[in-house]
Amino acid sequence: MTDRAAMAALLGDLAPELGPVETATQGDAVAWSAGGVTFAELTDGGVELRLDPAIAAAASHTPDTDLSTRGPEWIRFHPRTLDDHAIDRLEAWFALAVRRANKPGGRP
Repeated sequence: MTDRAAMAALLGDLAPELGPVETATQGDAVAWSAGGVTFAELTDGGVELRLDPAIAAAASHTPDTDLSTRGPEWIRFHPRTLDDHAIDRLEAWFALAVRRANKPGGRP
């Protein structure tokens, strides 16, 4: 299984545990949203996640992570290897993104 496939499986299993989340697939991309607002998208280039801007700024200083071109609240996580540390970060950031999207006032 590729890291992309592993990330898709991990996030697909995690999403229902975190609250009301919708999943949509378009081509090779998988997007997760809450209340019609997309908060994560997985492509061949990695996964982009919508976080609080301060958390996104801090996260962008961790390995294999950059700020996204989507805006200051978005990061792009593209781990070379989906090891335990990368899985921990991905799960934590995804959970934060879900909570933010489901929180009143957490939408753009």
